[in-house]
Amino acid sequence: MTPTTDILEIPMPTEAHIADEVATRVSRATVIRRDEPMAKHTTMRIGGPADVYVEPASEADVANVLRFCAERDVPFFILGRGSNLLVRDGGVRGVVICLAHPQFSKIEIMGERLHCGAGAKLKKVSVEAKRNNLSGVEFLEGIPGSVGGALRMNAGAMGAATFGEVESLRFMDHAGEIHERSAAGVPVEYRACPLLKTHIALGAVFKCMPLPRAEIEKRMKAYSEKRWESQPAAPSAGCIFKNPGAIPAGKLIDELGLKNLSVGPARVSEVHGNFIVNDGGATAEDVLQLITLIQSRARDARQIDLHTEVIVLGEEN
Repeated sequence: MTPTTDILEIPMPTEAHIADEVATRVSRATVIRRDEPMAKHTTMRIGGPADVYVEPASEADVANVLRFCAERDVPFFILGRGSNLLVRDGGVRGVVICLAHPQFSKIEIMGERLHCGAGAKLKKVSVEAKRNNLSGVEFLEGIPGSVGGALRMNAGAMGAATFGEVESLRFMDHAGEIHERSAAGVPVEYRACPLLKTHIALGAVFKCMPLPRAEIEKRMKAYSEKRWESQPAAPSAGCIFKNPGAIPAGKLIDELGLKNLSVGPARVSEVHGNFIVNDGGATAEDVLQLITLIQSRARDARQIDLHTEVIVLGEEN
């Protein structure tokens, strides 16, 4: 008789075990929380809890968290400031790593270059450049995100895109090794940097040019006024859909008469058709149903497939 061997599946460690074990591998300055509501960390104010939320205090701590996740087969997600992100109501399994520690938010001016950590707020990058009479990053002022998120998404506004102004970037692979590369050697796409889907941005150098502060302020004021005229103030995740090419997504949605269309408290903004706003208490399921409805209307009426720009993360309830 042929002997048989039972194959035992080793379950993922519980969130308590994950948090406790991560704590043994990082410095005491690292923040670790269990069952952290992701609604606190997204601009849409929506999202269930992350099993374990970590704010590493150093690059070494980031590397150690990644190595732990690899060893224990624990999934992880790198969080920026939570714009362009929709977290499902069931939350996120595993570890959410956020580079919000001050160590990753530094901005240093070196001549005509800005050396910025991945956690630096984009608004602060533009303000620091202005303070030093440096032009080129004014368009970042109105993007509600961090440098790391802007790099991953090749975020843009006012006709400019992040990688158009980046000279070099520093990043980490999932084994915890650090790399530096010229931006010219990094392929990018519309609203995406494929490299940073499998690597973690740690920082970037922005190339700028001298310009009188009054000129920079004038440009930033014009950008700000245009943004507030064309974008809603209510909580949102930014643009929901990628522009399909033939027509901007917002214009298409407007022409289809879908502004103010709602599912529960999730509503298509009356200000800009490519924004879904949270009128208060909206769930991720509300937003996802509204997205599906818009896509169906666009397909039926114009034979246009709308693809989401926003990242959808997590599990259903």
